[in-house]
Amino acid sequence: MTGYTMLRNGGVGNGGQTCMLRWSNRIRLTWLSFTLFIILVFFPLIAHYYLTTLDEADEAGKRIFGPRAGNELCEVKHVLDLCRIRESVSEELLQLEAKRQELNSEIAKLNLKIEACKKSIENAKQDLLQLKNVISQTEHSYKELMAQNQPKLSLPIRLLPEKDDAGLPPPKVIRGCRLHNCFDYSRCPLTSGFPVYVYDSDQFAFGSYLDPLVKQAFQATARASVYVTENADIACLYVVLVGEIQEPVVLRPAELEKQLYSLPHWRTDGHNHVIINLSRKSDTQNLLYNVSTGRAMVAQSTFYASQYRPGFDLVVSPLVHAMSEPNFMEIPPQVPVKRKYLFTFQGEKIESLRSSLQEARSFEEEMEGDPPADYDDRIIATLKAVQDSKLDQVLVEFTCKNQPKPSLPTEWALCGEREDRLELLKLSTFALIITPGDPHLVISSGCATRLFEALEVGAVPVVLGEQVQLPYQDMLQWNEAALVVPKPRVTEVHFLLRSLSDSDLLAMRRQGRFLWETYFSTADSIFNTVLAMIRTRIQIPAAPIREEAAAEIPHRSGKAAGTDPNMADNGDLDLGPVETEPPYASPKYLRNFTLTVTDFYRSWNSAPGPFYLFPHTPFDPVLPSEAKFLGSGTGFRPIGGGAGGSGKEFQAALGGNVPREQFTVVMLTYEREEVLMNSLERLNGLPYLNKVVVVWNSPKLPSEDLLWPDIGVPIMVVRTEKNSLNNRFLPWNEIETEAILSIDDDAHLRHDEIMFGFRVWREARDRIVGFPGRYHAWDIPHQSWLYNSNYSCELSMVLTGAAFFHKYYAYLYSYVMPQAIRDMVDEYINCEDIAMNFLVSHITRKPPIKVTSRWTFRCPGCPQALSHDDSHFHERHKCINFFVKVYGYMPLLYTQFRVDSVLFKTRLPHDKTKCFKFI
Repeated sequence: MTGYTMLRNGGVGNGGQTCMLRWSNRIRLTWLSFTLFIILVFFPLIAHYYLTTLDEADEAGKRIFGPRAGNELCEVKHVLDLCRIRESVSEELLQLEAKRQELNSEIAKLNLKIEACKKSIENAKQDLLQLKNVISQTEHSYKELMAQNQPKLSLPIRLLPEKDDAGLPPPKVIRGCRLHNCFDYSRCPLTSGFPVYVYDSDQFAFGSYLDPLVKQAFQATARASVYVTENADIACLYVVLVGEIQEPVVLRPAELEKQLYSLPHWRTDGHNHVIINLSRKSDTQNLLYNVSTGRAMVAQSTFYASQYRPGFDLVVSPLVHAMSEPNFMEIPPQVPVKRKYLFTFQGEKIESLRSSLQEARSFEEEMEGDPPADYDDRIIATLKAVQDSKLDQVLVEFTCKNQPKPSLPTEWALCGEREDRLELLKLSTFALIITPGDPHLVISSGCATRLFEALEVGAVPVVLGEQVQLPYQDMLQWNEAALVVPKPRVTEVHFLLRSLSDSDLLAMRRQGRFLWETYFSTADSIFNTVLAMIRTRIQIPAAPIREEAAAEIPHRSGKAAGTDPNMADNGDLDLGPVETEPPYASPKYLRNFTLTVTDFYRSWNSAPGPFYLFPHTPFDPVLPSEAKFLGSGTGFRPIGGGAGGSGKEFQAALGGNVPREQFTVVMLTYEREEVLMNSLERLNGLPYLNKVVVVWNSPKLPSEDLLWPDIGVPIMVVRTEKNSLNNRFLPWNEIETEAILSIDDDAHLRHDEIMFGFRVWREARDRIVGFPGRYHAWDIPHQSWLYNSNYSCELSMVLTGAAFFHKYYAYLYSYVMPQAIRDMVDEYINCEDIAMNFLVSHITRKPPIKVTSRWTFRCPGCPQALSHDDSHFHERHKCINFFVKVYGYMPLLYTQFRVDSVLFKTRLPHDKTKCFKFI
């Protein structure tokens, strides 16, 4: 072991032992290789030889290893087992092959499923991403809506006042009464609707002294008011009529005061009461002078400074037309602007403050000392000097030819009868109104009568005396309709009147006519104005104007609407989404209880009238409640705003500065069922369509077997009381959108044209936007207006047979526009479209907007309409001239502006391309 160890470790004797080991290994390998060769070569040879010799030695029939014929081999016992094994293996192989093919088939199917799952996963990822974006946008929108802090709230529970009021703390001085210390706001919640209780004058002693016409007119207008209630317990305001008193009755102040304090709801001090004293004559008694009215408001035409409480009492106009409507045919036109006389004045002063002075001072002395007590002498001298200069034709008379009308001291009395005064004013460009010389008399019924008559006939009032309180002065902007000049400037009046341009003069005359018609002309206007003044002061919204209840005609629908190739030919344009969801109404006014002074002021000086005041005009481009804040630096953006100027995004969104909205089609028809059905079918698939209101203007109902088309939106068939073209513009309660598309039953418009018109209207909501344009012209030989339908590059009307307009104008047309115009439309069965154009131009002082180059829109092959009658144009000539007389001037305005399609298809006829196109 030691030596081996040494050899392994390379010790002594390593050389000899190594050689021995190498030689021994070689011998072993050689022997092993030889042995393997013998076994692998010779043994098979010996075995083959032995077996071959054995087969040859035996008989042919007993060979074991030699070739055999047929199944002889299987007959051998030990081979039979091998055969059975082979057959069993073959069957197993076949089964395994079948299983392999089945597995391959399953693998292929699973591979297909894997691919489908991969695609599903990708789609799910995209859907998830979209959902995340939607959730993000929704959260952003929610935050913006919360930031606006204008949630839509349900109305609060109505607070009813107690029957026995505890009373307000009395003011130190009754003349110091104002709303904050003399009016009980607790009786007038914002949601109360402003209920008004009107005392029946016949139940009280002073009622027997009232002028019958005044009392009858007052009672009639009170019954028609939407604010009047018979339940005094819930009333916000109590109205009592005390004048005008019949002649020669004289009601003593103490007696009247006692009767007022005995009213059942006076409650010791008369708070929330308004005492009305209407005057029909210039010398109406100042009944309430020296009468303690407590906390009650006073509305009358004559006030002394010691009697009038600014911001609390009301100066009203005289009641000239008690039970009659103004005759518009007798009112002179507003043109020509300049009339025969530059200014006129007729009056006589019965008593003068000047006469009470012991000695008269010179003009220089008066200017150096205290202001004079009475400027009337200086006014007389100055006006006579202007008349004598003959620079302009003026008429001033300071002495009545006949007995002057009774008047108050220092007041200029009226001369002659009312008819004579009106005839002179019709010839006057300006009408001078000299206020009373008594500085303590802030307004008199005589001055109010002069103002009323001047506005009635279109003479611009020139009021000398800035201390005067004109009717409704805290709400109306009188400088737009009259000139108020201090008396010391009487020497500059002539220069001032001559400096006014014709356009400014016509604007003042038109505004004066508007104020007179709206607030002065009738008993209804006076009563409603008084209520509107008080309601506006205490900031209660106006009652919603009534809508026309639609009596629906039952009809069957279900006929599948076809697709008109002319309607569907939009190419690659995306006109907008077809509303598959339930129709939604346009945004409602959300500022009813958050009014501002600007809203009130604008409404009173531009709205059609106090009874029809809206909290704000319906044409505000962007309201706070309609905007969405997009973040720092971006300001407000409307909900319906577009995504920019790119084509596809622009086509798919309405854009503009107002929220997303729809429009309502109003279609007037008369016993043309086939034409109507074809027109309704053409509306199938029209984007942003809310519903269709079919105004059935015939007394004969539609055929019972008539099957109406299913166009994807509701079709409301409305039955009318009579056949009238005015029914086209009734404000039906079924119209839930601001936008109305008025269209004839035979109008033939493509969808892209309608959508283009809708987009344009959204940018000009106060205008009529439509397709067929017309214009008016002056006939020089006959000195009258003509209606012209020829092709022209200038227009002043857009026919409402295919036009968009705001529902606001449907209210004005049906309830505010003079009845005489609607009567003429019914008489001729014509001109309703002209009347609507007159109305809108009169309200807005803007012309309509024509879109596209369309001049006609009738469908080919349709039966003839009323417009094909020979008398059609002759009647329209008459209508225009009659409407001009009613309005007093021609309100239609010419325009060369036309909006043509750039982002939509433009189809311009070759014979109409000479007009300039403003885009």
